[in-house]
Amino acid sequence: MQRPVVSLEEFPMSTLEFYFDYRSPYSYLALSQVRKMDVEIAFHPLELGDLMVRVGNVPTSLTCEPKGRYVMTDLGRWAVHYGVNLNRHPLASEIDASRLLRATLVAGQLGPMSTAVDAIFDAFWSVPAPLSTAADVAALLGTVGFDADELEKRMDTPAAQALLEQATAEAASRGAFGVPTLFVGDEMFFGNDRLNFVQDYLAGAA
Repeated sequence: MQRPVVSLEEFPMSTLEFYFDYRSPYSYLALSQVRKMDVEIAFHPLELGDLMVRVGNVPTSLTCEPKGRYVMTDLGRWAVHYGVNLNRHPLASEIDASRLLRATLVAGQLGPMSTAVDAIFDAFWSVPAPLSTAADVAALLGTVGFDADELEKRMDTPAAQALLEQATAEAASRGAFGVPTLFVGDEMFFGNDRLNFVQDYLAGAA
């Protein structure tokens, strides 16, 4: 059964909503700092490519070669600034990232989504772990307390794909155009480099 898209009323002002795709290194970097904030985090996995199509955005770091080169330098600077390990999975281009997102949504129906998010982000961007198959992803999440058999059975089903499409459509309807996108109430913030604004807004909303 599909999990309905939640209404904004379900999240108090002290909750930060975090929209992400595992393919985004800036989402990984942003989460490393959001975790340090004194705020409840509600996670929203989304399919970045689908989101961009829905809102008419384009991945300029891929279509513009000079920007793509700069982004690699920029990412290294942010990783040093935050003191985090940024180590892209050596098989990243071969991993079905949509499966990772579907697995996360299913995991959220079985237990704390936050635990699944941390495990997959770490495996993709910090300490590489096998993620090539559904069994790999299920095994990884099994190590952090999820029912691996149930996850493997459900993550590649049409129902799981429908959850991902629904989540992406919901993000588009709220005005998201990329990741990471963060909301506090109706206030939207985009990008790893806007976290100081998030903190200021949270302080004012407290």
